[in-house]
Amino acid sequence: MVHLGPKPPQHRKGTFTDVPPELLQVIKQLEQEFSVSGETLRKIVDHFISELDKGLSKKGGNIPMIPGWVMDFPTGEETGDYLAIDLGGTNLRVVLVKLGGNRDFDTTQSKFPLPEHMRTAKCDELWSFIADCLKKFVDDIYPDGCKEPLPLGFTFSYPASQNSITEAVLQRWTKGWAIEGVEGKDVAPMLQEAIQKVNVPIKVVAIINDTVGTLVASRYTDPEAKLGLIFGTGVNGAYYDVVKDIPKLEGKTADDVGPDTPMAINCEYGSFDNELVVLPRTKYDVRVDKESPRPGQQSFEKMNSGYYLGELLRLVLLDLAEERHLIFKGQNLDKLNEAYILDTSFPAKIEEDPFENLEDVAELFKAQLGIQTTVGERKVIRRIAELIGERSARLSVCGIAAICKKRGYKTAHCAADGSVYQKYPDFKTRAAKSLRDIFEWPDDLKEDPIVIVPAEDGSGVGAAIIAALTEQRLKEGKSVGVRKN
Repeated sequence: MVHLGPKPPQHRKGTFTDVPPELLQVIKQLEQEFSVSGETLRKIVDHFISELDKGLSKKGGNIPMIPGWVMDFPTGEETGDYLAIDLGGTNLRVVLVKLGGNRDFDTTQSKFPLPEHMRTAKCDELWSFIADCLKKFVDDIYPDGCKEPLPLGFTFSYPASQNSITEAVLQRWTKGWAIEGVEGKDVAPMLQEAIQKVNVPIKVVAIINDTVGTLVASRYTDPEAKLGLIFGTGVNGAYYDVVKDIPKLEGKTADDVGPDTPMAINCEYGSFDNELVVLPRTKYDVRVDKESPRPGQQSFEKMNSGYYLGELLRLVLLDLAEERHLIFKGQNLDKLNEAYILDTSFPAKIEEDPFENLEDVAELFKAQLGIQTTVGERKVIRRIAELIGERSARLSVCGIAAICKKRGYKTAHCAADGSVYQKYPDFKTRAAKSLRDIFEWPDDLKEDPIVIVPAEDGSGVGAAIIAALTEQRLKEGKSVGVRKN
């Protein structure tokens, strides 16, 4: 895999000559509050490692560290046709993945929009809808019928407990879903039954989490891929540990699973440091947490994931406007008072404005918030957006550094996906610099030993490859979950 590094950031040397002295003072203060030094990052990483270890212990900890029951590395030589489905918030995505066996694959996919009522429909309606979509897709691809049953990998990114790769018991619906009769039940047999009713030769083989899928799909094409990462609405990471280093699996694995068997771990590390031992929170972070549906939970995620970046910006601006009366004087701030009115694209657009006088920012505030801005105010707004974006990138890589140090990786490709990674300005440059600050690599290295690279499609290709690995294990009579009593 050839890795093309991110473009160097555009430097717009806008001066602060238009900024009044009291606002210059505010910028200095915010720079102190939002800056995270290399030393602080290293302290966070050390604590992160101890929390990852706690999550693997019998007692458990803040970070769930969920075994994904993928107990093989893909070799890149896997071949065959596999289906994958990904049940998202607005679409059902169905993918046919043809694995070529030379670290290559081809995909054919369709998206089926979810009917409006589906998220609160009856249980049977959901599974029937998925089965009907699968039938339509398979009939289109194989007009003469399918000779062999197609193995299916199901990306199910909702909180579920798994004692095996072939099952997932839904703990609770999230993301606006509220279908009765699914919580507390295994989703695999319900889907399999609906598939049988429409008479299509598909076997549900694996239920996976999208971050584990990202890890496995990227490892299939790139043997140096050691982490799968999501930097998007939420943050998460997955990696391979070994069974002997996972105390909570002691006595639970089957006899064919040796101590050195790899095990994919879905960290769910958005909940890192819920006790607030090391995270450098500002008063704005405290308010985001306090006003969230689950205060005290997902502390790490609330400081750096895409979902919260616009809200952090809004709270800083509100503080400067309403509490300190330094900006937007005499204007109607009703819209600015609406929680979460600014999504992640808002600070991103502010950072992308190429004009010296930040004319795009002026237009943005007028159109979305009904607020007129001065050049000086816009320069302050731009600096605040930069501080929030930079802190997000710096904190985001602490999970990468912690996993690499924990596993002793001296070199690694860290395969990343998600809207913040793909679209947020300068995220890649800032993240790379932050890894350098943590590891303190010598300046004369030709390239960084640990780099973030674009991931393969985790919820599609990853699910299909995991289905291939699982099918192979089942054929060989190997276990795919906890010990059967």
